Amino acid sequence: MIPFVTGTIKRIDDFPSRFVEARTVDIWTPPTYDESAKIGCPVIYMHDGQNLFCSETSFIGIDWGIDAAMCRLISEGTIKAALVVGIWNTPLRMREYTPQRPLESQAAGAMMARCIDEHGGKPLSDNYLNFIIDEVKPFVDEHYHTATDRKHTFIIGSSMGGLVSLYALCEYPSIFGGAGCLSTHWPAVDTAILEYLKEMIPDPAHHRIYFDYGTETIDMMYESFQKQVDMIMQSAGYGRDETWITRKYPGADHSERAWRERVHVPLRFFLSTGLS
Repeated sequence: MIPFVTGTIKRIDDFPSRFVEARTVDIWTPPTYDESAKIGCPVIYMHDGQNLFCSETSFIGIDWGIDAAMCRLISEGTIKAALVVGIWNTPLRMREYTPQRPLESQAAGAMMARCIDEHGGKPLSDNYLNFIIDEVKPFVDEHYHTATDRKHTFIIGSSMGGLVSLYALCEYPSIFGGAGCLSTHWPAVDTAILEYLKEMIPDPAHHRIYFDYGTETIDMMYESFQKQVDMIMQSAGYGRDETWITRKYPGADHSERAWRERVHVPLRFFLSTGLS
């Protein structure tokens, strides 16, 4: 039984896949969701789905409160009503969330070896993204009244989920219009991601990217990496606080508790009613 949330969650256990192990997928619709509406809803795809809505399933017993954050922003009139698809992780999380192509470059051999040694094999993120794009998204678009185009499709995650969200945007810029990367765990790909981004960061005319980080626990490792990524964003033509945001949260740690406190920022950035 799904604990009480604001809005409605359809939980699909063992969502089948040709690409990855079956897993749970939650599809949240806001109280204002209307199948008969003239315009379909935007959709946000989020990783670590068990941490988003229910404290009973969340990693530390504190969820992100996505339903509450969405409903508050919708009621304020600051964002468009949207669906949120929470894709649960599995024991293969680290391999599925590690960007694959950056580690397959010849210069990244040591990082690939480390991934294999620490996580039991090579990255599986290409198959994981195939699962989202070729199986989950078509299901959602078929069964719900959604806006299926790029400018209404977003992907958000934290830590390793931040990495794979950015990777998804770079690999599939025609599918996703924005990526939200909270406390992005840059050390997992080290400098390999920098060279990859220089080549693959998508056109700022059609995309938005959100980054943030705290200063406590694991997050204290991120600032120097983030500053290098910020330079790439500027070189690619992204406008700070226009098509790209990087926020530093002094005192924030690496936890669902911290992300719950600030997830409204990327939600507003992507879904603002002021955007065309």
